[in-house]
Amino acid sequence: MSGSKMRLDTNIALYLLGGDQVLATVLNEKEVYISVISEMEMLGYPGIATEEIIRIKSFLAETTIVELTPDIKNKTIELRQFYNVKLPDAIIAATAISQNIPLLSADSIFKRIAEMNFVHYEI
Repeated sequence: MSGSKMRLDTNIALYLLGGDQVLATVLNEKEVYISVISEMEMLGYPGIATEEIIRIKSFLAETTIVELTPDIKNKTIELRQFYNVKLPDAIIAATAISQNIPLLSADSIFKRIAEMNFVHYEI
């Protein structure tokens, strides 16, 4: 993967936190971005242990968290209407599109979104 920036889907962040060495190598020296929705998904997991919260927050401190902007909200609406994707996926895709940063995900649903630079991670 060329380029110095990469946007991570929630699943990729979780794989990385779980010790995926392939991802660690791929993302080494890249600027990592994550949508605010991924932050909420990771920290909002029911029954999450305190140790896991600490690990996630440490990871998030090393990334750039992108908040919702009017452009991202508008693109999210368009994606939901046109591609019929779930709201969290639409927000993550809209965030990647609005910043023109490739999205790395194991979720193949993003293949359908033509205007996005998508990198599919296969386990």
